[in-house]
Amino acid sequence: MIGTNGVKTLFLIVLLSGLLLVAGMLMGGYVGLVIAAVIAFAMNFFAYWKSDSAVLTMMHAREVSAAEAPQLHRIVERAAHEAKLPKPKVYIVQNPAPNAFATGRSPNHAAVAATTGIMGLLTERELAGVFAHELAHVKNRDTLINTIVAMIATAILLIAMVARFGLLFGFMFAGGGRDDRGGGEIGQLAGMLALAIIAPIVATLIKLAISRAREFSADATGARNSQDPEALASALAKLQLANQRVQQMRPATASTTNAAVEHLFIINPFAGGMGRWFSSHPPTEQRVERLRAIGREMGQLF
Repeated sequence: MIGTNGVKTLFLIVLLSGLLLVAGMLMGGYVGLVIAAVIAFAMNFFAYWKSDSAVLTMMHAREVSAAEAPQLHRIVERAAHEAKLPKPKVYIVQNPAPNAFATGRSPNHAAVAATTGIMGLLTERELAGVFAHELAHVKNRDTLINTIVAMIATAILLIAMVARFGLLFGFMFAGGGRDDRGGGEIGQLAGMLALAIIAPIVATLIKLAISRAREFSADATGARNSQDPEALASALAKLQLANQRVQQMRPATASTTNAAVEHLFIINPFAGGMGRWFSSHPPTEQRVERLRAIGREMGQLF
C-alpha cells in the first residue's frame, strides 16, 4: 500500500514530467514536445545504468573490504539483514564532514558509503541507525527515483537555457524586440519568458520536495526495520551540529561536496541555505520529532 509520502512523490513526478512536456511544447510546438521526451528518455537511460558509478567517482569513494573496515561491514550487513536485502558494496570517502549515502539502481546493484568524519563521530549504535536509513532508501528505490527526478529536472533546465539564448538572439536580431506582427508574437514571447525564468525554479522546487518526502520515508522505514528509532534520531542531531561546525571552521572542506549530489546524503552537507523550500532535506528537528513519535508507538520512552 502506498503511503502519504509515496502518493506525494508520485504526484510530484507526474507534475515534473508534465512541466518538461510543456517546456518542450513552448520551445518548439509538437516537435519540441517530442524532442523533450526523447532527451528525458536518453538521460534517464544513461542515469539508470551509470548513475551509481558516476556518483561514487564524483565523491572519490573507495571500496573497502571486510578486512579493511570490519565494523562498517558488520553494521551494513546487519542493516541489510533487517531490511531483507542483499548486502551492498561498502565504500569510504575521505572527508572530515560527517555524512553517508546510498546509490545504485536496485537492491542487487546498490552501494553505501560513509565519510571518515562520520566514522569518527558516531557510536556503533548510531551508525547502525544511519545505515538502516540508507538501506531503507535502497529498499524504497529512492536511489532510482531521485536519479529519474534529477534527470527530468536537468532536461527542463537545459531547455530553459536554450530558451534564454533564443530570447537573447531573437531580441538582438529583431531590432530590440520590436513587434510588427501583432499579438501572436507577444504571446510566444511571454511563453518563452515563462519557460526561461519560471520553469527552472518550479522544477527545482519539485525536485527538492520529492527529496524531502523520500527522506521522511527512509527515516520511518529504517527506524521500523532496526526497531531502534532513537539511534537514528541521536545520529541526526549529532550530524547536524557537526556539519555546521565543519562549515564554520573550514569552509573549503565543506565545498568539496558537490551540490549535484547533496540530496543523496543522510543530512544536507550545506547547512543553512536558502530556507526549507530550497533544501534537499527536511529540518532535522522535524525528522527527530517524527522518529521519537515512532519510538513512542513502539513503547520506547525518551
